[in-house]
Amino acid sequence: MASILRSRIWPLVEYRREILTLSDGGEVALDWAEKDCSATSPIVIILPGLTGGSQAEYIKCLVSAARKIGMRCVIFNNRGLGGIKLKTPRTYCASNCDDLTEVIEHVRKLHSHIPLGATGISLGGLILGNYLAQQGPTAKTKLKACLIISVPWNVFAATKSTEENYFNLMLNKHLASNLRRKIQQHTTDIGHFNIDIDVLLKSQTIREFDSHFTAKHFGYKNVDEYYRDATLHDKLHLIEVPTLCLSAADDPFQPLQAIPLNEIRKSKTVAAVVTSRGGHIGFLEGFWPIKEEQYIGKFFLQFFESIFTKGFD
Repeated sequence: MASILRSRIWPLVEYRREILTLSDGGEVALDWAEKDCSATSPIVIILPGLTGGSQAEYIKCLVSAARKIGMRCVIFNNRGLGGIKLKTPRTYCASNCDDLTEVIEHVRKLHSHIPLGATGISLGGLILGNYLAQQGPTAKTKLKACLIISVPWNVFAATKSTEENYFNLMLNKHLASNLRRKIQQHTTDIGHFNIDIDVLLKSQTIREFDSHFTAKHFGYKNVDEYYRDATLHDKLHLIEVPTLCLSAADDPFQPLQAIPLNEIRKSKTVAAVVTSRGGHIGFLEGFWPIKEEQYIGKFFLQFFESIFTKGFD
């Protein structure tokens, strides 16, 4: 519902596209939203969800909010997304942060004296969270603060939840269909991925897709090993960058009981806001929520405006 409503509010955003060649020869598209911004405006790197890109409605919502205070955004489109073809037989996953590390280093090199933050949504939140946990104190030298939205904290609980009732399962199958279609497209572009494409195309759920493709593609023994490495709820003690998380109690990708509230209470760097409603990247507001100012945008704007103007005590 949020996707449908928001798609009627914002037209396509005009970005300045930068193609970044990575160390292994792969390419990612960085879309810069910097209209009416100055050379000294702070920057937020935004990581979209599972198959999302810079024109996703929730991304446009955040970009619209950022423009109100002249804050620049750069959307990091994962390999093979954002309308560009794969250059190497490699995609992306929730646990691998190599590409994000290179993107952050690139942006830091271009704007070494500009405050830099990051926002990850859903799968993008897993990638960002795992980067923060893996990099520890190093990440603190790169990023001033981070915002994570609708992250599936416990990937095991998330996949189980999306298979438990009709509505959730339909959403799960829709996303699995998008993933299958992307691999079919990339197979046409660069050839095979050393997988059984016929078996992969029978994947009806995200877990089946990850079992047949993602886990094998990134060298995991099985999908459970991949999910253990990707999950974030038990890594909060490793995060040193100030990080705020927005979750909803009715998110089909993250049951309320699986949100690591006790771990968050113990953390000095990670805080969370859990709303009673909001779904997965929904967070609509008002009786008739077809308006430009929405909760998710206001949350994003207020957090980074405070970070970049006041900082932390």
